[in-house]
Amino acid sequence: MLQTVRTDRILSLLEDQKACSIAALARDLGVSEETIRRDVRRLEQLGRVRKVHGGVRLATNQPEAPYRARLREAALAKRAIGEAAARMVEPGMTVLVDSGTTSFWTARALSHRQGLTIVTNSLDVASETLGQSDHRLVFTGGELDVDYRAAFCAAAIASARQFVFDVAILSVGAIEARHGLLDFDSNEANFKRAVLDRARRIVVVADRSKFDRTGTRQVADVGAIDDLVTDAAPAGPLASALAQAGVRVTVASVDRDG
Repeated sequence: MLQTVRTDRILSLLEDQKACSIAALARDLGVSEETIRRDVRRLEQLGRVRKVHGGVRLATNQPEAPYRARLREAALAKRAIGEAAARMVEPGMTVLVDSGTTSFWTARALSHRQGLTIVTNSLDVASETLGQSDHRLVFTGGELDVDYRAAFCAAAIASARQFVFDVAILSVGAIEARHGLLDFDSNEANFKRAVLDRARRIVVVADRSKFDRTGTRQVADVGAIDDLVTDAAPAGPLASALAQAGVRVTVASVDRDG
């Protein structure tokens, strides 16, 4: 397991649980306690964590990464969308999960599927999958983007393109009738564009805030995808464009009281 992936998993666990023992972290990551102590020392040197008696906790006054903040935006809708998208995945499939926050929620829901090979360019998706021992995890590697916590470079693309995916789970920054799937970062858009022809089924996960939003980098026309999973039925020109392209639209049920 890559040290960067392992330390990211430690930070994710600390964000959820506030503090963890060295023994618990070793069990969760499947490594020795001495390996965890080395990781903790490195994180402490970087000012990310603070050692306490028998364990570790996050350092106080930690600035929140932009990706972590986006994870909480429309979290109920994204979780419901992720669960609906995960139901499209059958046991034993090879699945690409990209670096979007809704894709992260999909990766979490995939824990209920058996024997998957999950390929991702996202540190957070990789960390989420590490605790699911029944799955095979492939991290594309490559140069990491700090804000997106993911790799979009040529090495990441080459790694992903070694596979033919049964399902590709992709998030987008925007979706509109005229220009289709859009993002705001050219590197992120390039990665998604490069893997479209490697999937038998392309599932886009996007909440209603992405409809008719103005993106700046085109990924593909709406006709390039098979499914859109969202939390509200599209309307107007977008609905017409999706219907004309034969895209299946699944509206996830969001429990806003849960």
